[in-house]
Amino acid sequence: MLENWLSGLKLGLLAFIIFMPVEYLFALRQQKSIRRGILTDIAFLLFNTWPVAAGLLVFWASGVLASFWITPAPVLQFVRDLPYWLQLLLVFFLADLGIYWSHRALHTYPALWRVHAVHHSVKDLDWLAAVHQHPLDLIFMKGISLFPVLALGFSEEAIGTYLLVAYWHAFLAHANVRINFGPLRYLVVSPEFHHWHHSSEREARDRNYAAHFAFIDLVFGSLHLPKGRRPQAFGVDHPMPRGFLRLLVYPFIR
Repeated sequence: MLENWLSGLKLGLLAFIIFMPVEYLFALRQQKSIRRGILTDIAFLLFNTWPVAAGLLVFWASGVLASFWITPAPVLQFVRDLPYWLQLLLVFFLADLGIYWSHRALHTYPALWRVHAVHHSVKDLDWLAAVHQHPLDLIFMKGISLFPVLALGFSEEAIGTYLLVAYWHAFLAHANVRINFGPLRYLVVSPEFHHWHHSSEREARDRNYAAHFAFIDLVFGSLHLPKGRRPQAFGVDHPMPRGFLRLLVYPFIR
């Protein structure tokens, strides 16, 4: 556990070194780097490693057991025989389908929304907002996304690569940058795509659920990506507490 925490801390420091200058050079909105709520985000970054790792162990074990007891042997063999690059593409796609539907559920059901609202309470969106999440939120979405790829027996290399890329993609998607994906904006999730998801504007509400492939939202009718416009405000339309501990208990207190 201590080793995982230290690894998470090192990755967080590396993200700080990378994204602070990137946001300074390519800033989309003029906002302070040392902004309100930054200590709360750092607290989430430091705290979430342990409970999320423990919670994901349940999904990981369930997925591995399913691959032994439920998934037919010919299916496992077929997946093992796929080349690494194809396994990686399929892992990204299947995991993102899991993220899409679990994410949509978090926006649909009031009890789940109270957990997910912690993430949406950020009003000054930047790269660090990616870690501003309740641990139950992370366990729910990541667990559901990982279970099918584990149950189908994809290689450790493909799953490991996915986890690494997904980690950095989450920071980029939240980052306050004016990077434009051009014609790929409808294929790959960009900062523009995910910023609309965090928008408090009515037209953008409950849109853009995917984490990696924007076309998933296009297929299921939840895409909102107007050309030539950017979201102007972020957050939620109901009061949210401030501070790490208050946000941590918020889902359980009326």
